[in-house]
Amino acid sequence: MSRKGFWRIDLGRLILLTALASTVVMLVNSFYASYRVQEQMLIDASLEANKVYARKLADSTERHLADALRQLAYGAGELAGQMGSVEKIGEVARRLRLQTNSFNSVVVVDQDGRVLGVSPETLQLLGVQLESEGAVAALEARRPMVSEAYVSAADNLLISLSHPIHDVSGEYRGYVSGTIYLKKGSILHDLLGEHFYRDGSYLYVVGKERRLLYHPEAKRIGTQVGANALLDELLERGDGARRTVNSKGVDMLAGYAIVPSTGWGIVSQRPTQATLEPLDELVKSVALKTVPLALVTILMIFWLARVISRPLWKLADNAREIGASDTAKRIEGVRSWYFEAQELKRAMLVGVNLLQEHLGRLTHDVHTDSLTGLSNRRGLERMVDRWEAEKRPFSVLALDIDHFKRVNDTYGHDAGDEVLRRLAELMRLCCRSEDLLCRSGGEEFLILLPGSSQAAVRIAERLRQLVEQTAIEPVGHITLSIGVAHWPHGGDSIARVFKLADEQLYAAKGGGRNRVAVAQCRAESNRAPSTGTA
Repeated sequence: MSRKGFWRIDLGRLILLTALASTVVMLVNSFYASYRVQEQMLIDASLEANKVYARKLADSTERHLADALRQLAYGAGELAGQMGSVEKIGEVARRLRLQTNSFNSVVVVDQDGRVLGVSPETLQLLGVQLESEGAVAALEARRPMVSEAYVSAADNLLISLSHPIHDVSGEYRGYVSGTIYLKKGSILHDLLGEHFYRDGSYLYVVGKERRLLYHPEAKRIGTQVGANALLDELLERGDGARRTVNSKGVDMLAGYAIVPSTGWGIVSQRPTQATLEPLDELVKSVALKTVPLALVTILMIFWLARVISRPLWKLADNAREIGASDTAKRIEGVRSWYFEAQELKRAMLVGVNLLQEHLGRLTHDVHTDSLTGLSNRRGLERMVDRWEAEKRPFSVLALDIDHFKRVNDTYGHDAGDEVLRRLAELMRLCCRSEDLLCRSGGEEFLILLPGSSQAAVRIAERLRQLVEQTAIEPVGHITLSIGVAHWPHGGDSIARVFKLADEQLYAAKGGGRNRVAVAQCRAESNRAPSTGTA
């Protein structure tokens, strides 16, 4: 087989290539769809897991804060009648700090904001007037509360939990407060820090003022978070989950929840890549196991392509010699074992007649305007060439609808098309069977009338009057301007005669429209063309 023949595109190769392409596309699409479905399932599961996990941590944090406030409440009850006892105040402060690891420090403050007791004593706050944000907030609130993060007098970033102290008569005497350091070892770090994973998962806590209260990167604790769609959603919705990109540009799957009593937001997130890594390995394994079956499928496709294409190849080979005397016999001998091949064999036996019929119809369509059913420019040129070869004289009527643009602008192009169709019908009524009617473009038409110019003028005038008197829905009445010229015209070429007809058409329009203008023969007069009006 020659190199040219090898690369020839025939039915067998087309079937083979199409089947292979379809198989590959379906296989790839199957893998892709399966991958996407599994990917979305993993993403949704990870989002839900992070959401549930964030909710669990939020509940744990809420319970821990509630327990810490109850400890402070118990201490405040002990000091209700003991605010004058320095020893009792010191004892309560030490016990609150040491009996659990809830607080990094404890202070007892009177109603004026002066420290009466502190633990540990190394803070050297005894007798100091506290003016920190937490201290001022506790004095103003006079109720159990958890403060926003602030910097203490000892330059520690912390939050404080406080409970008011009332004496036996119910008079406010101050408060007892426990602090939790945010940048050093504290119960908050113990509660949250153990949940940092090696695959890049981590969680962080942000306050209502968008300040980080906990983060695996200690240097970021206390910083203010700027524009962040996840935090906007968290502060607006409470619990939820979303796919996001963290400050380092890493695609993350985040779940979040609110600590009810403080309004803190806890965000638990995991890298999307870590979530999808098992899926990538699974897809590779499935692809390798699919290879043997794919090879078997390709061999079956190759065999089927040859079997299916053989009858059609033989028919095509016989079609190249369709004029031979024994072609029909050879076509009958082709074993067409499926419906399409049988039908093709039958069609080939009557193909010549059908071909001629279709060619005639195609010729008609090529030379006909689809909107009006009149001849188009191709049909016009064919007829003119014939008449010129026959030396047959004819007249040219150039027609144009007056103010047709106004019809389109007022009634729309559908109405304009209806006007063109109705005009074509009126043209047929006024003309003879041997006349050639042509739409030359837009609202412009041509009529070629073999014979004398006098008949052309009469037909033109009759058409003008008929159009003027006929109402066309929804436009109403329209008018025509018509230019008439005759060939041969004093030796002029056919192109010149068509130009004369156009010139007379413009003369009719310039003379007021709705009229017929006729080009005078040079033999009759050397004057400018005259105009006949309706």
